[in-house]
Amino acid sequence: MPLTAKVMNPAFTGSTKAKMSTSEAPEQIKELPGDEKEDVLFDTLFGLRTIELNRPTALNALNGSMVRKIVPRLQEWAKSDMANVVVIKGAGEKALCAGGDVTSLAKDNKLGEEGQQRSIDYFAQEYKLDHLIATYTKPYVAIMDGITMGGGVGLSLHAPFRIATEKTLFAMPETTIGFFPDVGASFFLPRMAGSTGTYLALTSERLKGVDVYYAGVATHYIHSTSLPALERRLAELRFKDYHSLDERLGLIDSTIEEYTTGLPHDQPMLLSGPLRKSIDACFSADTVEELIKRLSKQAANNRSNAQWAEKTLLALKLRSPTSLHVTFQQMKLGRKWSIKEAFQREHQIASKFMRHPDFTEGVHALLIRKDKSPAWAEPSKLEDVKDPAALTTPFFEVEEGKRLKLLTEGNYNEYPHWRFGLPHESQIEEVVKKGSRTIPEVVSYFVREKRGKQGVKEVVEEVLARRAYSAEGGKAAWL
Repeated sequence: MPLTAKVMNPAFTGSTKAKMSTSEAPEQIKELPGDEKEDVLFDTLFGLRTIELNRPTALNALNGSMVRKIVPRLQEWAKSDMANVVVIKGAGEKALCAGGDVTSLAKDNKLGEEGQQRSIDYFAQEYKLDHLIATYTKPYVAIMDGITMGGGVGLSLHAPFRIATEKTLFAMPETTIGFFPDVGASFFLPRMAGSTGTYLALTSERLKGVDVYYAGVATHYIHSTSLPALERRLAELRFKDYHSLDERLGLIDSTIEEYTTGLPHDQPMLLSGPLRKSIDACFSADTVEELIKRLSKQAANNRSNAQWAEKTLLALKLRSPTSLHVTFQQMKLGRKWSIKEAFQREHQIASKFMRHPDFTEGVHALLIRKDKSPAWAEPSKLEDVKDPAALTTPFFEVEEGKRLKLLTEGNYNEYPHWRFGLPHESQIEEVVKKGSRTIPEVVSYFVREKRGKQGVKEVVEEVLARRAYSAEGGKAAWL
């Protein structure tokens, strides 16, 4: 991955006008008569347009009513010369969005085929919105202040700017309820460094505060008290008509950097050192069976990460075996999917889960009955899975006639705006393998390239300590 990511889709260059597919025009999403009136609030301040999810008592959980409000606003702003920057945030102090309203979906699924179809239709609308965000032709900033999980991740993960704060709590908890990490996670997670994406997908492990930034989930880290001032500053930005989207994003990046206030010194990097080595060693397995064997071996060795391995094993064994195997395969395949294909494939997988008993049972057990003991469908235990391919293949079969029609033609195979975050491990590897710099020189190179961005030194030093060494002549070499 190059240091300056190449824009792979013409929709991201030149004009900021949205490119809509005329063949998909009938697929526009509109509000329905029964939708809530103020579950999403919209505001305008000079060139700033804000989307505020307004269900704080429900931790801003995303439902169809909210999706149907957000989509037309984004489409309208994409065509407006007055809208310079779009910001999405959550009302209250606890969450951007804690996820989709899965309890409503599970209750619908209990009603049979008609209810299941309503659930499938909800995912279609949600994924259309997420893909619209992923291919949006105006600067889009996601403020991940507080809980950002599931559906909230879809609203933020694909943005060029993702701001974490000391209150951010990130997770993809879908496997705990018999589902799979969706909302474009099949594109984002496999592209994370090493096997960290697979680890987060299977275990639902939570990242808190600055760890969301260190892991590359967020592109910036700002204290929550600075957010109102940042919004006001973003509203004051002025762009020239001839400025490309790339130039506009560069100005926004430097503006956000003005409000960084340093990283906490009392919170060591979570996904680092021996733990990170264990994650990569175990979760790079080719099969779930091999993954379990590696974790079991590490747990039995009674070394520094034995407790972690034992805890991880227990977590995986509580999951729906179907959900776990589908998610594992999803992480393998997703690395090759484009952003468009990711959402289309996820819609077909989600549709099949709505007709599978594990999702409905998982939600009812954990969120409605709250007995924490789901009765998973057969095979109900990991050790009962004799043929993983037979279990997972139906979820990945593509039904061409049911391929989701998206709202834009935007597509790419790698994120166009990687450069706004911390260096990716693959970028560090690329520089080291050129063989012309010492380890301190590699660190200095990235600090200089990133213009002193906070966290760069810490992340590069961590990667080099784990993956590089000083070879003959003092030059850095990759392990």
